[in-house]
Amino acid sequence: MVRRNRKSGNPSIRAAGLFAGIGGIELGLHRSDLDISTDLLCESWKAAQAVLSTRFDAEIAPDVRTLRELPETVNLVAAGFPCTDLSQAGRTAGIDGEQSGLVTHVFELLARRSSRGRPVTWLLVENVQNMLALDRGRAMRFVVDELTRLGYRWAYRVVDSRFTGVAQRRRRVILLASPTEDPRTVLFADDAGEPSATRYKSDAFGFYWTEGRGGLGWAQDAVPTLKGGSTIGIPSPPGIWVPNAEPGRRLVMPSVEDAEELQGFDRGWTAPADEGRRNGPRWKLVGNAVTVGVAEWVGDRLTSPEPYSLADEPWSGEGSWPNAAWGESRRVWRVEASEYPRLAPYRHLAETVDLEGAQPLSHKGARGFWRRLEPTRLGGHPGFREATLEHVELTDPTIGELSA
Repeated sequence: MVRRNRKSGNPSIRAAGLFAGIGGIELGLHRSDLDISTDLLCESWKAAQAVLSTRFDAEIAPDVRTLRELPETVNLVAAGFPCTDLSQAGRTAGIDGEQSGLVTHVFELLARRSSRGRPVTWLLVENVQNMLALDRGRAMRFVVDELTRLGYRWAYRVVDSRFTGVAQRRRRVILLASPTEDPRTVLFADDAGEPSATRYKSDAFGFYWTEGRGGLGWAQDAVPTLKGGSTIGIPSPPGIWVPNAEPGRRLVMPSVEDAEELQGFDRGWTAPADEGRRNGPRWKLVGNAVTVGVAEWVGDRLTSPEPYSLADEPWSGEGSWPNAAWGESRRVWRVEASEYPRLAPYRHLAETVDLEGAQPLSHKGARGFWRRLEPTRLGGHPGFREATLEHVELTDPTIGELSA
């Protein structure tokens, strides 16, 4: 269990996690160099609450809509607010959507603290990269306008979770804001640049078998972004193509424990939410989570900020927002920053997932995927389309080769 006082009896950072999910941000901050206590976690989903109550020693509030005040001790608020209405995999209703619109309660809580002369020092927000482009950037404009109204300087950066060493390509916006500190010295202190192609092996490729018409989520030596939903209506694992595996085992799926590790959690982290059902909540919990290593990087830099030195230039404010920027007093600067602040040692996909023991993609799943894929030009990597058709044929129960 993550204890409230990690390093001392009087920690320098006391945190509240809103929309806490399964605690990815909070766990990452506790793994970092921060001297931190998590005093409050707020989460409405019962399954996520079961995980939080088992893994954290902190008060758990049931709903951000009924949370009237932040604890007076709190000086960092983390908010991975729902991306349902912002994600390309979701409804893309925008910031006014029923779920993503809940972020307004975060700003109300911050405003109440500021009105008493005790503003929260740090706000840490995580969300999907699509929020920068959706409705010509309206969602992002809303967020930064609210921060400006509160007197916060802000900075954000799109990062790819692979920089933390996990084999999951997951691009997310990390935003940090403060009324007194400079978030640029945290988010822009590091830049390793795009990794060399030699970083990734060619023995396994991730894709989404629930897609196939407009995209595949293709990833070399990684799975595509783990998701809380899919086009078939339920959370589902991605597929992994293993070119050199035995026929019938070339299209396999990771387990939920594999997915936990691909998000940076310990295996079994979501076990307290296991309901014993095939389509239980664990996949959705993991798919909606924040990669632990991303928050750990932020925590390390909060402990040891560095002077801001990356190139920037004023941004016109037209169209989609840049991948990295900072602002204050309604002025915005575009920043030249890669999606890789660091390059932690990489744990390859075949090292994370037991590919020989992984569950093969079922005949039903492979057949549906092939029907969507066949009329398109997607999946053009040499051998992939042939391997998919072969898998459909070999797993056909009517010819008795393999059971679906």
